[in-house]
Amino acid sequence: MTLVDNAVYVNGHRTADPGSLDETYELLRERGGMAWIGLYRPDPDEIRSVAQEFELHDLAVEDAVSAHQRPKLERYGDTLFVVLRPARYLDAAEKVEFGELHVFLGKEFVVTIRHAESPDLGHVRRRLEENPRLLCMGPEAILYAILDQVVDEYAPVVSGLENDIDEIEDQLFNEDATVSRRIYELSGEVIEMQRAAHSLAGIVRSLQDGFDKYGVDVELQRNLRDVLDHILRIADRVDSFRALLQSALTVNSTLVAQRQNEEMRRLTETSLAQNEEVKKISAWAAILFAPTLVASIYGMNFRHMPELHWQVGYPLAILLMIALSVTLYVIFKRRQWL
Repeated sequence: MTLVDNAVYVNGHRTADPGSLDETYELLRERGGMAWIGLYRPDPDEIRSVAQEFELHDLAVEDAVSAHQRPKLERYGDTLFVVLRPARYLDAAEKVEFGELHVFLGKEFVVTIRHAESPDLGHVRRRLEENPRLLCMGPEAILYAILDQVVDEYAPVVSGLENDIDEIEDQLFNEDATVSRRIYELSGEVIEMQRAAHSLAGIVRSLQDGFDKYGVDVELQRNLRDVLDHILRIADRVDSFRALLQSALTVNSTLVAQRQNEEMRRLTETSLAQNEEVKKISAWAAILFAPTLVASIYGMNFRHMPELHWQVGYPLAILLMIALSVTLYVIFKRRQWL
């Protein structure tokens, strides 16, 4: 059901609960006062019905139908069109869910078009209905209450982001391989939150600029200044989160580089140790090869080998093998192969 809540207010009190848009239009003409129509993901025909009744500007209607708009405040004659980016923190998924809220304000009507679960406009409506004096101030009071609710719902989001950043700091020094991806995803959420917070501050400032021109009640002016103070504090905290994440990303890159350097050092040390072993093996193989070569030559038993008939042939061969082995041993020892 797209028509979530629908009421006509006279002198700050709820006087009727029409069941359809057409009934709302009729009661508003009969009783006067102010209508607040709350829609949740309405179809284009419902938006066009509201637009036709309250003579909303075509460009604003087009934005409301297409949705996916940036936060903004636009004035079309006596009608205000406000786009807000509410947010809520999902504890189970540890994610921030951003929504979209369109608000049309005229002299005798407020139309809210919600495209997400937040903000809780039911709470806003109950709060205003418990304060008829504030509700008597007209559509501007409803806009103030909606802005205040959006800002209030930013607070748990900021706390959730802060907790996530604390967890990332723990992950950094535990060599968690998933920390880089989490920093990247969290940075995206923080950037979205930055845009939403700073845009909301800009919207409130624009409303402040029109205080004198449109004769906004002094009490509402104070309330809006309080909302601005809250949103600026939130914006400052979110800005600091982005700086912290940039630092975390730098620290993570440094730690990864250090771990890679340590691994390369270990590989190098292992390679050097292997090279030393290969040198020793090669040196002993060369030392053993020299007597083997002499022995193999004398063991061929050819008939015409003059050395076979020498009386000193045997001791000479032994001395030659020993001399070659000792010479190679000394050479390898000096070169620190042994």
